[in-house]
Amino acid sequence: MSTTPPSEEKHSTEKNVFGNPLLPCCTTPMTGYFRDGYCRTMPQDTGTHVVCAVVTAAFLEYTKSRGNDLTTPIPQWQFPGLQPGDSWCLCVSRWIEAEKAGKAPKVVLAATHQKALQYTTLEKLKEYAY
Repeated sequence: MSTTPPSEEKHSTEKNVFGNPLLPCCTTPMTGYFRDGYCRTMPQDTGTHVVCAVVTAAFLEYTKSRGNDLTTPIPQWQFPGLQPGDSWCLCVSRWIEAEKAGKAPKVVLAATHQKALQYTTLEKLKEYAY
């Protein structure tokens, strides 16, 4: 019998970009594809929400201009809208797109899932370490 609390046990096999246990990104507001605070994914997550970012005004304006408004609350999805300084699990492709445009937010590496390394390098992510 495990002594690990069930809430922690389900994440014990998830790894961050360093190969260590994945840490939570944010619980206020609750983030992640599963809305459990972790930037973890599954095949049905077509956006691959694995990058834990600390959003900036520049990033929020950029992503809104690309058709993804993260500032407007959507109550039916339990989404309060983001403000600069909030942490959020981003789609890895949007983070890469923002990086190429010079608008990428900082990244919390210990809370960024190792799957991000299938799309970008650890060195690139370290350039944006929070």
